[in-house]
Amino acid sequence: MNGRPALQPLPEDVHTAADYAAHAQRTLDPMAWAYFDATAGDGSASRANRAAWDALKLLPRMLQSLPGLHTECQLLGRSWPTPLLVAPMALQRLAHPDGELAMALAAAAQGAGMVLSCEASLPLETVARAMLGDAARGPLWLQLYPMHDRGVTLDLVRRAEAAGYEALVLTVDAGVRAQRDAERRAGFRLPVGISAVNLPPPGSAVPMGLAERLARAPTWDDVAWLQQQTRLPVLLKGILHPLDAREALRLQVAGLIVSNHGGRTLAAAAATAQALPAIADTVGGAIPLLVDGGIREGADVLRALALGADAVLVGRTVLWALAAAGAAGAAHALRLLRDELALTMAQCGIATPQAAQASLLAR
Repeated sequence: MNGRPALQPLPEDVHTAADYAAHAQRTLDPMAWAYFDATAGDGSASRANRAAWDALKLLPRMLQSLPGLHTECQLLGRSWPTPLLVAPMALQRLAHPDGELAMALAAAAQGAGMVLSCEASLPLETVARAMLGDAARGPLWLQLYPMHDRGVTLDLVRRAEAAGYEALVLTVDAGVRAQRDAERRAGFRLPVGISAVNLPPPGSAVPMGLAERLARAPTWDDVAWLQQQTRLPVLLKGILHPLDAREALRLQVAGLIVSNHGGRTLAAAAATAQALPAIADTVGGAIPLLVDGGIREGADVLRALALGADAVLVGRTVLWALAAAGAAGAAHALRLLRDELALTMAQCGIATPQAAQASLLAR
């Protein structure tokens, strides 16, 4: 799949990015919906993410001079059009036939970044070619999991370097896969023709029990090893505890993503908006700090910036738009978020993302 996807009409009743969820649920096969919407346990971590953003109220400043208001942000030494990135999400062809290709084109068209999952359903090279040619795009990063077979990791790293990816994002919060009740109830199975094409076939892996998985679980040594293997910056995704942020600083990682995996790994995990301030204090601006989890509107982006994030990752919100209307839907959702961010900044007297401070939030 190397051509440009055909554009689909947008639903007429979509006014916010969150409106796409209902359309996606009607459009998706029930097993695909169960896969993407599933959370760990009773879903409390996912609900907590949303509730934590809603609980943060803004204290707008009045009569501020706002010439040249813009949404540009700085990450890894470069300026980008927006502080929006598409979060790594596996197997996007389950959501739409054009999958990650459509998502990449949408992100590039809206100046947003993209973090491609190593479990993508299209080759990482195909996605890079689609995105890197757009001068107005955001950053393009590749997400990895710590794998027992370092040879598989190295193959992905070399391919990412050759394809033009600008950073690696190591997800560290999913060493033990959670029970996801919605998936089990739906009897989820991958349909024929869709798979994680950048990884070895599942049948090549040796099954392991919990004890063996824990004995071989990744450690900080694996982070240091990955840093030694690549010229690309390495960010860690899945950090919630300030002590882990401190250890990451010791290893001189390139950045951190505060995340609870969208509530898909630990039902009792803290909401990301709750964890973000302490990690921001620990990092102290020394490295880029990003956050994800439950972000659905432009005001959430401004809240995250005020708590100390430099940028945000958006997951299901834009995935539902992809499912409902392909590349056009995903681009529309990202545009809505970007426009809402700019409008909320103007309403709060903020001219740049960097000007958002904790004093913007009511305590």
